[in-house]
Amino acid sequence: MEAKVDRKGRVAELADALGDWAAAPGPRYRTLADALASAIHTGLLGRGDRLPAERAFAGALALSRSTVVAAYDELRGRGLVTSRHGSGTTVAAAPGRGADQTDGRVAGGQATALLQRLVDRPPDIISLAYAVDDGTSELADELVDLARTDLPRLLRDAGYHPHGLPELRTAIAEYYCRSGLPTTPAQVLATTGATQAIGLATQLYLRRGAVVLVESPSWPGCLDIFRAAGARLVGVPLDEEGIQADVLASAITGTQPDLLFVMPAFHNPTGTLMSAARRRQVAALCDRHRVPVLEDISHIGHPTALPAPVAAHGTGAAETLTVGGLAKTIWGGLRVGWVRAPIEITDRLTRLKALADLGSPVLDQALAARLLPRVGELADRRHQLRRHRLAHATELLRTQLPSWRWRVPDGGPALWIELPGADARAFAAIAVRHGVEVVPGSTTDSGDEFDSFIRLPFTFPEEVFTEVISRLTRAWDELTRHGPMADPHGPIV
Repeated sequence: MEAKVDRKGRVAELADALGDWAAAPGPRYRTLADALASAIHTGLLGRGDRLPAERAFAGALALSRSTVVAAYDELRGRGLVTSRHGSGTTVAAAPGRGADQTDGRVAGGQATALLQRLVDRPPDIISLAYAVDDGTSELADELVDLARTDLPRLLRDAGYHPHGLPELRTAIAEYYCRSGLPTTPAQVLATTGATQAIGLATQLYLRRGAVVLVESPSWPGCLDIFRAAGARLVGVPLDEEGIQADVLASAITGTQPDLLFVMPAFHNPTGTLMSAARRRQVAALCDRHRVPVLEDISHIGHPTALPAPVAAHGTGAAETLTVGGLAKTIWGGLRVGWVRAPIEITDRLTRLKALADLGSPVLDQALAARLLPRVGELADRRHQLRRHRLAHATELLRTQLPSWRWRVPDGGPALWIELPGADARAFAAIAVRHGVEVVPGSTTDSGDEFDSFIRLPFTFPEEVFTEVISRLTRAWDELTRHGPMADPHGPIV
């Protein structure tokens, strides 16, 4: 964490990194102090770092200033911070803890609160950070049949396949051929989820100071991967057809980027489907300027129902890597992904993957190879369920939160909602006190254009989503009627 954390961006970054501290039991000033103490012990805040100004931090956390003042007093009492008039509050040495010690928190300023919350899994919190569905019944059937018919053959194998299980790579190649993108198994690398594929591409293309063009907004989990590599992110806005080609052209000539990252189907968090015409424009621009493209198409379905990937429209002048996976169509727990690229790029990525894990789990890959030929059928069933849940979600929103605004997405599992006249980060801080974790739009972009937006998945069963909206309604009432709430358990001075 850089020392000057009291500027708006640094204040927001620290507020996010503290995680769901407000859901912990006890007086609010003390739970905030505990969260800051943990950040000091794990190295997120280092010796000499300055804590945010009390008023600015209170605004970011949707608290009263007196609560933050009391939390800082608590930290001073523990010997973790010191204060000097005119210089603010700074971190002192963390007593009894070495720099290499940890308490289980995700370390480093680049890791978002999303990752920390996945580790912590706070009780009684309904998380809107991950839009996931239950596993399909077909997955269970295929798993049983796999154990009965294929397991003896698989167990006779050594089990190390850095490129991926051959039958899975063949199934992926056939899927892309049907999608309009000619592919051979040699162009495919199987990975442990799409996230690993993005991480491997980042290792290959990015060094500290590299420039990555990204859609604005984009998903913070992907942005964190690029930031962790030391890259500088430049956002390019979207319209109803996807990333804006004219702005992209200007960004390419103005920044000479090392990589372009896009999510053509369906964009996260807006749910936009990039049109075929826009994909051709993106491919032509990147070919002309030889900008490598990383396209994440993790929402897969009928191979002929969606426009062909960006890679299908290029001449090959620009290296284009197409990432996919089964988590969003089959089940989040099936951690099977892949990347399709020119053979020489796939070989380089394979060497990086071999250094990481020698290859993804064989049984998972074998199951994925069985399911991939049926992915169109399975995606159709998933789509029908999501349409029903989307109708339920929009009816609840219109009834209970009529001032909220959104556009029905082209696809995907979530709504991108604008909260009129509100700071979504402040709303998220209040929502977690009502038992719901919200992803504010400010985490999806380095600017302030989406500060009033949140992402709202509708993949929950109806009774759970009904409870989500009930809690969010109470949080919204608190924000709009009363603003930040003072801590009733604060010390009496």
